Amino acid sequence: MTKTVRLTMAQALTRFLSRQVTEIDGKKVPIFGGVWAIFGHGNVAGVGEALYQVRDELPTFRAHNEQAMAHAAIAYAKANFRRRFMAATTSIGPGALNMVTAAALAHVNRLPVLLLPGDVFANRLPDPVLQQVEDFSDGTASVNDCFRPVSRYFDRITRPEQIIPALNRAMQVLTDPAECGPVTLSLCQDVQAEAYDYPESLFAERVWTQRRLRPDRNELEAAVAALKGAKKPLVIAGGGVLYSQASSELAKLAQSAGIPVCETQGGKSSLPDDHPLNMAAVGVTGTSAANRLAEEADVVLAVGTRLQDFTTGSWALFKNAGRTIIGLNTQVFDAGKHWALPLVADAAEGLSELTAALKGWKAPAAWTDNALKGKGDWQAAAAKVTASTNAAYPSDAQVIGAVQRAMGSGVTLLHAAGGLPGELHKLWQAGAPGSYHAEYGFSTMGYEIAGGLGVKMAKPGEEVVVMVGDGSYLMLNSEIATSVMLGLKLTIVLLDNRGYGCINRLQMATGGANFNNLLRDARHEVMPDVDFAAHATSLGAVAEKVASIAELETALAKAKGNDKTTVLVIDTDPLVSTDAGGHWWDVAVPEVSSRPQVNAARKKYEEAVGSRQG
Repeated sequence: MTKTVRLTMAQALTRFLSRQVTEIDGKKVPIFGGVWAIFGHGNVAGVGEALYQVRDELPTFRAHNEQAMAHAAIAYAKANFRRRFMAATTSIGPGALNMVTAAALAHVNRLPVLLLPGDVFANRLPDPVLQQVEDFSDGTASVNDCFRPVSRYFDRITRPEQIIPALNRAMQVLTDPAECGPVTLSLCQDVQAEAYDYPESLFAERVWTQRRLRPDRNELEAAVAALKGAKKPLVIAGGGVLYSQASSELAKLAQSAGIPVCETQGGKSSLPDDHPLNMAAVGVTGTSAANRLAEEADVVLAVGTRLQDFTTGSWALFKNAGRTIIGLNTQVFDAGKHWALPLVADAAEGLSELTAALKGWKAPAAWTDNALKGKGDWQAAAAKVTASTNAAYPSDAQVIGAVQRAMGSGVTLLHAAGGLPGELHKLWQAGAPGSYHAEYGFSTMGYEIAGGLGVKMAKPGEEVVVMVGDGSYLMLNSEIATSVMLGLKLTIVLLDNRGYGCINRLQMATGGANFNNLLRDARHEVMPDVDFAAHATSLGAVAEKVASIAELETALAKAKGNDKTTVLVIDTDPLVSTDAGGHWWDVAVPEVSSRPQVNAARKKYEEAVGSRQG
C-alpha cells in the first residue's frame, strides 16, 4: 500500500521544491536557490505558511517589487548557467501582473524561473474577491491568463492533487536545454489551503542533471562538409555556448581550425577578450573586426544563438550571397532558421565532435591572418574612444574605459537596456565565461539593479558591477534596499544623461525631431533635477556623485573596499556614441512626412533595405 502524508497543496509544493537537487563539480546542491516572495491575501495564508515550514531548507527572500524579484531570480539562473534557479510568488491581481514582464524576459532569453502567482478562488463562492478581474463572457478567466503566451509551461491548479503532475512537468521544462524557460503554476488561493493525502514518494530527493544531446550523424557530416569547403569560415558564439559551458571546446575548434569567432550580446565572454581569434561583438553593436568578417564569410557556424536582428544586422550583415549557415543548437526551431543546415546538439558536444571531424583541416591562412590584423586595428580604435578625458560631460565609452581600468576584467559586469548595451558589447573586455551579463534579448529597462542582486546571490564571492542609465534607474531601483538588507554588495555606476539618450539618438537618426526623450524635450513646467546620490543614500547605499572620469576611477578603487552596495553617479553626454564598428538596423521610417529630415532618412532606409541579402 502506498504511504501517504496529509499536507495542504502549498505544503506539498514547497516540500517538493526543497527536495530537488542537482550536481555541480561532483557535489549535490539544491537546484532551487530559494523563493522570492511578496505576500498578499492570495498567497500569504497558503504559500506563506508553507514556506515558513521549510525556511531552513528553502530560504525565502523579501523584495520591494514583484517584477524586480523575478528579474533577480532570472539573473541568478543565468549566472548559474541555468544549472540552478529560483521561484517567485505573489498575490493575485497587480502583484501577479507585475511579474509578466519578467516572464517575457525569461521566455525570450530561454532562462528558467518558476513563477507562483496566487489566483482567484477555484470554488468561486466568494467571487468577486479583492483584486479579481471579472470577464463578462468567461467565468474561467483570470489576470493570470496573461502568463500563458510568455510561459513555456502554464498550469492553473484548481484541485490539490493537480500539483503532482504539474510539478513533474515544471521540472522537465526548467531543466530541459531546448524547452528551458519560465514555468507558471497559477495557484488558486483556496486550493493552496486544501489538504490531500500525497504519496511520500513525491518528496523523495531527485537529482536533475544537464542533458547533453549529441549530434545526428547525417547532420554532423553535412556540417563538416560545409566547413571543409569554406574559404572564409566564421563562428558566431551565442548564449548557448555559456549555458553549455562550452568555452573550452569553442577555443579548441578556433585554434585547431584557425576559425575566427565573434560573439552575440548573450554569448559575449564565451572566449576571453584577449583570445587572439576572438573578434568580439558582432552585428548592430559589433566591432569593425567582427562585422567585416561577417560580411565576407561563406560559412557561418552559429552556435547557441537565436540569430535575432541585432546579431544579423536585420539580416543585412551577411553579404556573401552564396553563404551557408550551420545552426548548432539544442532547439530545432533555432537550428533551422533562415534555411540553415541544422546541427541539433548540445554546444559542447557539437563543438567537440566538429573539432574531431575537422582534425587536420585549417581555414586558409590568409583568412585567419586577415582576422588577426582586423582585431589589432579594432583594439587601437577602441582604445581611443575609451581613453580618459577632462570633458565636463564624458561619453558612455569614456565611462566604460574608466570602469575597465579601475575594476579590470575579473569582475562580473551587468547591464541591460539603453545605450550602454551597444557600447559595452563593443568595448568591454570580458574575462572569464559568464563575466559579461547582458539582458538585451528583451531589452528590459529596470533589469539592471535587480539582476545585479541575482548575480551576486549566485556569485557571492565575486565583485559585481552594474552599469545603468538614469532612465532605467528611475524605473526600478528599489532592490538597492534589498541588497543592503541582505548584505549583498553591488557596485553601481549610474550614468546620468538626463533622459532616454539612446532612443533620442535613434529618433534623430531616423529623421525625427528631438521629442519626448531627453527631459529638456519633454513637456515640463520645471526641469527635473534628481539627486541620485541622495536617493541611493536614502535606500541604505554608500553613494557619491563624481565630477570627472579621474574622480570616477578614484571612487571605484575606494568602492572595492566598501562592505555594502555603492552607487557612483556621473553626468554624461546624451548625444555621443561610438562611431567605430556597428551596423545598420532595420527601424522603419515613415514613407510620408512634412519634414525634409524624415524624407531624407526614408530614402536612406529604402536603399539599405534594397541591399539586404537575407
